Amino acid sequence: MNWRSRKKRDGPRRILVIEDDPGIAALVAYQLTRAGYRVRSAASGDSGLDSMHREIPDLVVLDRMLPGLSGDEVLKSIRQDPATRAIPVLMLTARREPTDRIEGLELGADDYLTKPFSPRELALRVDAILKRIHEFGDAGADERVLEAGGLALDLGSMRVTLDGEELPVTPTEYRLLRVLLEDRGQMKERAELLEAVWDLDGRGRDGIRERTVDMHIRRLRTKLGDAGDRIETVRGFGYRFRAERR
Repeated sequence: MNWRSRKKRDGPRRILVIEDDPGIAALVAYQLTRAGYRVRSAASGDSGLDSMHREIPDLVVLDRMLPGLSGDEVLKSIRQDPATRAIPVLMLTARREPTDRIEGLELGADDYLTKPFSPRELALRVDAILKRIHEFGDAGADERVLEAGGLALDLGSMRVTLDGEELPVTPTEYRLLRVLLEDRGQMKERAELLEAVWDLDGRGRDGIRERTVDMHIRRLRTKLGDAGDRIETVRGFGYRFRAERR
């Protein structure tokens, strides 16, 4: 089951919390349950992966500092497995330095929240991530296919293919690529991308938020292979998707 089919199933959205501190795990589960989600918890990386494969969740809240298999290793496993690689992941961690956030985003996290945290903010961030997926993934709303050379985004099925082969993009990468393709040839400032893709206020200079965009662009280029150079950097401003091949 993938993220396209999970969004269509009935019942409350399913959240998996992987957190070794029982007090924090209980607090997160309580807040998300109050928000209307169905929550399961795991106290280690290994048990979290086992739980995930028994029942694929709609989102994972992942502690970065876990005993045994670390949160970083869990995230790498999630992103490498075709069955789970598109699940959105919110990292929840005591590692607060800007470089820690950048590392988490480079590994494939969709959002990063540091401890101590507001339980209400965590629930709002989960809401925002799942809302973005729903808004971008409403199959009945748009049946267009965005094409650029051998690259195609089917907006109905939310599939990305390159020369006929499906690419394993995350929900955030899909949204980012869609925004660039819909305005191909036009430069998109980082602030515009933050608002359109992450629903974040992009006004003002915020190096951490700008690096969030840069890290996801880097990962997207890698997945696109030779076609990745069509995402051009406009130095000092943002990015654009080149309309034509060189």
